[in-house]
Amino acid sequence: MDGPGRRAVLEGTGVVVAAGVVGFVGYHALAPPPGTGPVAYPAAPQDHARSSTGSGDAPLAALSDVPDGGGLVVTDQKVVIARAGPTVHAFTAVCTHMGCLVRDVRGGEIHCPCHGSAFDATTGAVVQGPATRPLEAVDVVVRDGEVIRT
Repeated sequence: MDGPGRRAVLEGTGVVVAAGVVGFVGYHALAPPPGTGPVAYPAAPQDHARSSTGSGDAPLAALSDVPDGGGLVVTDQKVVIARAGPTVHAFTAVCTHMGCLVRDVRGGEIHCPCHGSAFDATTGAVVQGPATRPLEAVDVVVRDGEVIRT
């Protein structure tokens, strides 16, 4: 008889199916739920997070709270603010890959902790996948030392 017997093929198939089920269940049990990146992954020392209430002409943050060359994630508004000198850019803080909240802004990039996506801090464009779509821009202005969503 050439090759494996029927019994060996059936046992091998059973092992493969069982491993697939265990992997699937394990992934869904242990993966962070969408939108909870900062909760599941505490901020590193260089990270800055702030809560803000309201929207539309409500201050998201004081400009002085947004580090020059870095940024700030306003978790309850799901907005990330990036700053380079007096120039401020804002985007949705929800990663376009799986919906986790981004964690920080450093080195000119916005970083998602869930799967490693990175976005350009001035345009929101993807600079590292697995995300394939850019972050959506959020309109803001700086008025009286505060970053305000318009």
